[in-house]
Amino acid sequence: MELESKRKGKAWRMAVCASSVIAMLAWAPFAGADGKHRTKVKHSQKSTAKAVPVRKAAAGKRTGVKQISRKRNDAELAVSGELSVKSSAAVVVDLGDGHTIFGKNTQNVTPIASITKLMTAMVVLDANPPLEETIYIDSADLDTVKGTHSRLRIGAGLPRRDMLRLALMSSENRAAASLGRTYPGGSEAFVAAMNRKAVELGMWDTRFVDPTGLSGENVSTATDLVKMVKGAYQYPLIREFTTTPAHEVETVAGRNLRFRNSNGLVKNPTWEIGLSKTGYISEAGRCLVMLTTIATRTVVIVLLDSWGTKTRMGDANRIKKWMESHTGAMPSG
Repeated sequence: MELESKRKGKAWRMAVCASSVIAMLAWAPFAGADGKHRTKVKHSQKSTAKAVPVRKAAAGKRTGVKQISRKRNDAELAVSGELSVKSSAAVVVDLGDGHTIFGKNTQNVTPIASITKLMTAMVVLDANPPLEETIYIDSADLDTVKGTHSRLRIGAGLPRRDMLRLALMSSENRAAASLGRTYPGGSEAFVAAMNRKAVELGMWDTRFVDPTGLSGENVSTATDLVKMVKGAYQYPLIREFTTTPAHEVETVAGRNLRFRNSNGLVKNPTWEIGLSKTGYISEAGRCLVMLTTIATRTVVIVLLDSWGTKTRMGDANRIKKWMESHTGAMPSG
């Protein structure tokens, strides 16, 4: 059985590597900026993958709700001061009709930390790898940038499915790094695929340099992240793994480890959450994206650069309370 698993894994890697070469040639015009901004996040070799160019946003400019949905009653409520969030950038978009319910600095390009892992998961699943294949944590997966802690020791082996689950649910950095490293072509090819996927989703102000989000050079806007959340929501495993409150895994060495969701709201019965991801590094502040249903409306919420440890959750609850109290004043369409 082990020999058969290795043969399947090898066949998958060869197949995806070939398709990756073809895709890279096809998308070459989108490759963008040179590699001078590369950073060694968790890999022993410096990445030279070209990244998608990012348009600079004017400093401090607000692409406010008045500009996006001036005629909507819900937007007028927002700019009147009835809803105030502490996150530096935020947006709430109705998934049904695409209208912006609330916006604050929606076009500001900013680091996004572990929100990155939603893109990591999409690229992994697009490659259709054997999810039951065991992959092992390697020294190349260690965080040499932030020095973050992990309970996944070097040599720890888990099925790819569990590595993906831990990367999404608990924002496990070594798990995310291992997913990129074991992609056909390695980490460099993986990052290139992340940036191609961003182009496919129309995320023109987004750039990725690593699969974990530990680098401050992984940047995007609140508007672009709405597109990423909507894209990620199309994957059943991403919906499941990002909303699982807790999960226990057993390594190949027989070690049992229990992990919890980094977003405590997923276990709150007053929230109906279909997708969730948190993020934090010093450059990005506290970040949160969710797809959730509030007052019968399914919305995408993006909160970036929250200054306090509980501010992003507080902002999410303020948005929920505000929408519930103004349901009648929020027409759709």
